[in-house]
Amino acid sequence: MTNIVITGCSTGIGFATAEYLEKQGIKVYATVRDSKDIEKLKALGFQNVLKLDVTKPDEVKAVIEYVLQEDRKIDTWFNNAGYGQAGALEDIETDILREQFETNVFGLHECTRQIIPIMRKQGYGKIIQHSSVLGLVSLFGRGAYNASKYAIEGLTDTLRLELTGSNIHVSLLNTGPVTSDFRKNAMKTLRENVDIEHSVFKEAYQKNLSADKSTVPFNEEAISVAKVIHKIILAKKIKPRYYITKATYILGYLKRLLSTTSLDKILKKIG
Repeated sequence: MTNIVITGCSTGIGFATAEYLEKQGIKVYATVRDSKDIEKLKALGFQNVLKLDVTKPDEVKAVIEYVLQEDRKIDTWFNNAGYGQAGALEDIETDILREQFETNVFGLHECTRQIIPIMRKQGYGKIIQHSSVLGLVSLFGRGAYNASKYAIEGLTDTLRLELTGSNIHVSLLNTGPVTSDFRKNAMKTLRENVDIEHSVFKEAYQKNLSADKSTVPFNEEAISVAKVIHKIILAKKIKPRYYITKATYILGYLKRLLSTTSLDKILKKIG
């Protein structure tokens, strides 16, 4: 049976992808950062739930060893875990930016670095890196998150070159607006880590915090990502990059078409 390890499955895209793939007959190892979420997912019917904080190399190693003991292989690894730190860059302390990178970039890199030798030994494998439309373009007030996703783009583009001829394939997902807890959690990090009252962007923050984002243009359900993951698992030849949602297609096209100045004008309106 084909298997996959997915990081960040407690909610949102990770949860929806794990649930969908299990229904398609894929053996899913759903991982969660908090131990309390293990029983929650098991109660919902998930067969294999493991604790994994991607910022802890020992936990990455333990998950890999567990899966190999069970199946003697790891077919696909989906680096999904991540979060968004909202706030203008001048309001983001360096330690907060570092925390953003610890999970979104360094955690992803640690998982990738540890899984590659396993896949080299077994002679094949697929690694899926969850970037974002904000790995292609930048939006106001998302600088920390933008930077983390741009970093993932650079790591993955380089890795693809380094894995040439290895039969290990790596792909990027550029996901646009998808129904999840992402915005709620981003607003939480904004309140916790930004001195809103003393910021020159106070008015913009307050407007964003109170805005009704229940209907976002081109928003899709998380299952849109799950279906792409399933497609990658089944494919004999996978693409280096997958756009998900119309927003990604539109903004990706505009970045290629427009000058930086012209694109900035559009992005400021979106932000």
